[in-house]
Amino acid sequence: MSTYKIAVIGDKDSILGFKTIGVDTFSVTSSEAALQTLKRLVSDDYGVIFITEELARDLQDIIAELNKRYLPAVVLIPNSKGTLGIGIQQIKKNVEKAIGADILFRKEG
Repeated sequence: MSTYKIAVIGDKDSILGFKTIGVDTFSVTSSEAALQTLKRLVSDDYGVIFITEELARDLQDIIAELNKRYLPAVVLIPNSKGTLGIGIQQIKKNVEKAIGADILFRKEG
């Protein structure tokens, strides 16, 4: 049985709290650096990789390809300045794909 690790990629201010709970943190300042880090983590037994939306914005095609695999799960999170809405849209698409309907955000009435 394999034990998978958890990582977070983002700017220093956004990922600092993750370190306190034992998550491996990777501070980067550009999408290019995030891509290189992401590639390294994919090949290094990480089961879940969190990445800030700001950095993931330019990596959406690569992240979509990775999310077709069983592992790792790549999850977008807001940075310390707030959300861009990309992560929640990804969750919405995944729920619609799995369930066949928008059960999270449909408007009533």
